Amino acid sequence: MTTASLLAQGYPPSQRGTVAQRVAFTDISIAYGRPTARGRALFGALVPWDSIWHPGADVATQITINRDITLDGAPVAKGTYTAWLVPREAGPWTFILNRKKNIQHTPYPGAAFDLLRLEVVPDQATSVETLTYQFPMVLRDEATLRLQWGTTGISMKVKAPYRP
Repeated sequence: MTTASLLAQGYPPSQRGTVAQRVAFTDISIAYGRPTARGRALFGALVPWDSIWHPGADVATQITINRDITLDGAPVAKGTYTAWLVPREAGPWTFILNRKKNIQHTPYPGAAFDLLRLEVVPDQATSVETLTYQFPMVLRDEATLRLQWGTTGISMKVKAPYRP
């Protein structure tokens, strides 16, 4: 779709958002589309169970890290990745970092490009209308990266061991 055709539609239904956090000496930034619930049932309905979903809207969510980190103990080399998620009705969900970047939110580029897959446990929280990425806890060289939409969220531990 061209910029002109997007502008002709008026305001986009999903706004773009960014969040950035320095953890010790490491910069982490996330650029993503922010879909809104608008009264819709989310997980298990709009977002089907057991299917790879892009947690964002329009262009695939990009996570950029300027130094090597660990995410829930798994090594992540500096670089830019796209985020994907497999929600499940029961049991842990799968969070995926994929090496393909600057792509649309569909289709999933394939497991051959995955950097990592993490099993994450969803939790229930106070509802948020618009998809949100945040760093609710930052302490010295570690932080929590959290994704939440509706009353469901996932959290992952970031460790930034770089020392100058």
